[in-house]
Amino acid sequence: MAACAIRRGFLTTVSKYNRKHTHRILSIIEGSSGLEVKRPRLPCLACGLPNIQQTRFMSSRPEGKVLETVGVFEALKQHGKYETGQLFLHSVFGYRGIVLFPWHARIYDRDVIPPMSDSKPEPPGSHGSKEVKGKTHTYYQVLIDTRDCPHISQRSQTEAVTFLANHDDSRALYAIPGLDYVSHEDILPYNSTEQVPIQHELFERFLMFNPDKTTPAPPFSARDTLKAWQEKNHPWLELSDVHRETTENIRVTVIPFYMGMRDAQNSHVYWWRYCIRLENMGSEVVQLRERHWRIFSLSGTLETVRGRGVVGREPVLSKEQPAFQYSSHVSLQAPSGHMWGTFRIERTDGSHFDVRIPPFSLESNKDDKAPPAGYTF
Repeated sequence: MAACAIRRGFLTTVSKYNRKHTHRILSIIEGSSGLEVKRPRLPCLACGLPNIQQTRFMSSRPEGKVLETVGVFEALKQHGKYETGQLFLHSVFGYRGIVLFPWHARIYDRDVIPPMSDSKPEPPGSHGSKEVKGKTHTYYQVLIDTRDCPHISQRSQTEAVTFLANHDDSRALYAIPGLDYVSHEDILPYNSTEQVPIQHELFERFLMFNPDKTTPAPPFSARDTLKAWQEKNHPWLELSDVHRETTENIRVTVIPFYMGMRDAQNSHVYWWRYCIRLENMGSEVVQLRERHWRIFSLSGTLETVRGRGVVGREPVLSKEQPAFQYSSHVSLQAPSGHMWGTFRIERTDGSHFDVRIPPFSLESNKDDKAPPAGYTF
């Protein structure tokens, strides 16, 4: 395709605008948990930083839009997967990125009604949510261009990939800035003549320019460093299950990751992180106001968590900015459990409705592996 790849709302000279004019067409948010973080934050069990109350809808229309040519679009892949080194624009959040490697995940889409013969027992306390057969889907581990990170930070978290520290410090949490998971359909592939088209501290450590690669393969190849890092951290990076459900045009997607076990006061504490994306599939402007979580542990406990917003935000979902993505953490004193819940959504007329968070399992199946490594070089 001989069309230019255009990024909306991002320009390397954007610093000349004041903060009022750098709200972009995308965004993500701050992490949360119950740990001490080496790049700060994380309170609450089910995704809360200190609550921030808002009495009016935030403006969802970006100001100071700019267009910038970054390369030439390529044809979308209808079959197969994108290769390591593929440059792309994120179709929802708009940032520039590059593919490191693919993952194969099972998507459990509760919007797809399975045949009666395929139905499975519901997890404890799931209150009638459908259990569906998973379908294999391709996701990608990617690097985000650091020039774009400040402009997506209101809509999409750029430090969502976190690791527990080694066992010497049971409360430390490490984040890898500018690392993301991207679904196949969110990739808008393009090519560029630049030898370093993405700015990220890991770009040249993980990838090398290879002009001899034949078209249409991307001209970047994986270094041994990337292959070793992927192999060593595979159990901690890999996403295996993706859960999705839509309520009144608001789609919620959840991806859980097991992080490891820690000893605390003569007991074991198991930790997970989970990434949540909310998407407004309709045209009505709405705002997330509250969260309501139910957390069931194999030990037999059922915990309820209510709070204002998520990670200290009450995001507006509109046609111009339809999605919001964040990451949080949860711990159990049992090796497995389930989570589910609802988000309270407010319309512009002040009325509310609840959006279901699809139930997802928390499984600890990687304790025989070594602790994650590779966040320092």
